Amino acid sequence: MIAVDWGGTHLRLYRLDAAGAIVERRRSDQGAHASHGRHAEVLSALLAGWDDPDLVLCGMIGGRGGWQEVPYLDCPAGLDAIAAHLQRFAPPGFEGRRLWLVPGLRDGSGAVPDLMRGEESQLAALLERLPPGRHRACLPGTHSKWVTIRDGRIDRIHTAMTGELYGLLRRHSLVGALMPGDDEGFDGAAFDAGLARSAEASGLLHHLFGVRAAGLAGRYGDGLPSYLSGLLLGHELRGGLAFDGACPGPVHLVGSERLLAAYARALAALGVQVQRHPEDLAAHGLHALWTRRANPARGASPAAAG
Repeated sequence: MIAVDWGGTHLRLYRLDAAGAIVERRRSDQGAHASHGRHAEVLSALLAGWDDPDLVLCGMIGGRGGWQEVPYLDCPAGLDAIAAHLQRFAPPGFEGRRLWLVPGLRDGSGAVPDLMRGEESQLAALLERLPPGRHRACLPGTHSKWVTIRDGRIDRIHTAMTGELYGLLRRHSLVGALMPGDDEGFDGAAFDAGLARSAEASGLLHHLFGVRAAGLAGRYGDGLPSYLSGLLLGHELRGGLAFDGACPGPVHLVGSERLLAAYARALAALGVQVQRHPEDLAAHGLHALWTRRANPARGASPAAAG
């Protein structure tokens, strides 16, 4: 099968064998937003030479403004429930193939609902591996997700717009105007200072102005972006760790190595253990959902379903 992780900014394809091992992989910067109106063309080009009939797609490609919107599934939801709600999709130009879109998840337990779309497929690979009980996962990104997993089901969702806020401040604010033009360097001391600052009681809005004040005072130099990163991560982590009460065991971090390194450093400073998982976990999660599509007991392939 072919697993397709199609987010708002990136597109990743994984060709898997029958056991779910990754045989080949391809990637593109033609995310769901950049490929708007050209989804079929973009996917066809990336599939060149891959003739596997079944494709399972997750991410913003199935969201509003994507290729075809798939309704959200309410939490709590486990593998069988998510697999049962895969939506068959038959766009022109893909005759002879079977395309399946994964639903996003919605946590309606609070006064305002919280959502995820794409991350549920990464988490699907964890659901079978984690023992019964309560676990916490963090998926850093533009919109970082903190998730409570309970007895094999995704139970609660808590989103922090850390990555998006960082980007907005860097590109479109007086805070960012004092910073170098790229984020290539990482200043550990400045990052740690921002993380420590987040623990002070004066609040995020005051802390953000403090980034500009520090820059005008000549503090941190080219490390000012790292200071801002540490500050925002500190506020995110304190909210994420408090979300849904205390949770035993490590925080399961899922994502790119660069992001996981920063989150692991920040969590370690707070005395929290972590367990890292790579971003290609989505491929294994999509395979797990695909194998359950026709038979919740995992005994049958969905190749003939639908």
